[in-house]
Amino acid sequence: MPSPSQISDAVRQLYNTYPFPPEPLLDEPPPGYNWRWSWPSAYGFCTGAYPPRLDVNILDAGCGTGVGTEYLAHLNPEARITAIDLSEGALGVAQERCRRSRAENVTFHHLSLTEVAQLGQSFDFINSVGVLHHLPDPEEGIRSLAQVLAPGGLIHIFVYGELGRWEIKLMQQAIALLQNQRDQLRDYRQGVATGRALFDLLPATNRIKQRDQERWGLENQRDECFADMYVHPQEIDYTIPSLFQLIAASGLEFVGFSNPKVWQLERLLAKNPQLLAQAQTLSQVDQYRLIELLDPDTITHYEFFLARPPRPQYHWQEDTDLLAARPLRHPCIDGWPAACVFNAQYEVIHLGDRDQAFLKMATGEHTVADILGQLNEKPGHPPSSLDLTAVRSLLNQELILLKPH
Repeated sequence: MPSPSQISDAVRQLYNTYPFPPEPLLDEPPPGYNWRWSWPSAYGFCTGAYPPRLDVNILDAGCGTGVGTEYLAHLNPEARITAIDLSEGALGVAQERCRRSRAENVTFHHLSLTEVAQLGQSFDFINSVGVLHHLPDPEEGIRSLAQVLAPGGLIHIFVYGELGRWEIKLMQQAIALLQNQRDQLRDYRQGVATGRALFDLLPATNRIKQRDQERWGLENQRDECFADMYVHPQEIDYTIPSLFQLIAASGLEFVGFSNPKVWQLERLLAKNPQLLAQAQTLSQVDQYRLIELLDPDTITHYEFFLARPPRPQYHWQEDTDLLAARPLRHPCIDGWPAACVFNAQYEVIHLGDRDQAFLKMATGEHTVADILGQLNEKPGHPPSSLDLTAVRSLLNQELILLKPH
């Protein structure tokens, strides 16, 4: 049984051999966005409001080749970004990636996630994608992150789900059986060659092969992706019970999954109101467990936010609060300005003329009441309930964020 230090060395060697992720380096900011890496949008998701400040400290904990780091830097130009990684090879790619795209607000450190306290800093926002499940002790890792999270700070985490990766685990174990322990931990190029040979031998009807081709085949044409998926020396996959055990170890507050529509019971049970009502009597965690049991193919990973109290929460139910707020266009709208845009979740949103007019004026300079007054061309005239319903619709569709009064 390898020791924790041996596991860490093996993981470092994998990513030195196959730096991951293997996205190309660009001489310009990366295209598109991931709203989870935008401080205003992540803060808005977790609190319901625009953040009070943008000059925050952000940690990319396990940055790999810097794909997420680059987005964090460009999406948060006023923030100070710190990126750490165990692999010096991947870290070198990350530094070059950010240099080429002129992401100048980043500092890099060759550190394990569990050594983050050595930085002597606290962070308002921590991003840790695809890292905790590769640690010898993920609970130690999440406690290490919690220790450097500032009061009111947020952590965005991504870890693997066991039920949706069942076929992947079978192939991982098959490749490991064909290599001795030393080769499994050291010779990753041979592991990739062995895995590819096995896939070539399997018939087209084989469930493992079908799953790979349906879900992962395109990305796994690259050896870096194939190695990360099938020959990794350390992987701990989670179910809802073990995930919430991990979260409990952090001592932080669970805010919610960042893909909340997936975790709605109605998605699976709406056609049977009696069964839906019965399921809704379960605890929240048991509801999540029911969903992953009924739809394992969808739950290949968990992506969620944790927070250190105090965490303000705004629901904008009171009209007076809404009217006094200052709206801003959501930073992760794609296609604006237009009558048809993608919101932060990449959902297609069709906008009427009045919605477009409101969005054009949503710059944070005017209150909701001021904007509605100008749109109504009746200064001082109280907005109608229909006006406020439309504003709340823009908020719920993730097209605006609101600065509290």
